Amino acid sequence: MLDYLVLYQSESGNTKKIAASIFSRLPGNSKDLIDIDTDKTIPEANVYFIGFCVHRGSCSMEVSDFLSDLSGKQIALFGTCGMGDSPEYYKDIAGRVSAWIEADNDYLGYFICQGKMPQKVRMKYESMRTNENNDQIDRFIQNFDLALTHPDDLDVEHAKVFVDHMLKKIQL
Repeated sequence: MLDYLVLYQSESGNTKKIAASIFSRLPGNSKDLIDIDTDKTIPEANVYFIGFCVHRGSCSMEVSDFLSDLSGKQIALFGTCGMGDSPEYYKDIAGRVSAWIEADNDYLGYFICQGKMPQKVRMKYESMRTNENNDQIDRFIQNFDLALTHPDDLDVEHAKVFVDHMLKKIQL
């Protein structure tokens, strides 16, 4: 059994980048980094760092199913989200995703940062523009443009600080 498993799902590479930084920060050699979509053989671990890309304020069914199946583990969540840098929104997302964690696990905490979105999202925003929603669409497009550089170096550093905080809570 591994000490640490960093398991993630990433569609655009955002969550993969954060997963790699989390993995690099974990101590020792009893650890692995696995993409849930490409490797269906998931080893058992004492501590799971589980990453996801946010869709409609939550994680995918694959991630929620995996979380639901864990028992007696220590779990930390991390994710990337296209919508703006909002601690309140990130807390809501973490609450929805952590609801899938069974009570016999030890939920350690979460880290969520902004991530870039595919260009088709900006095109969708532009196609939705009407006279009534012009200001809202402008805000969506502005957020899209700001997200293009994320996750950035500061996001990666924040992910490493997150790992340091989680390591203080972990009991191996």
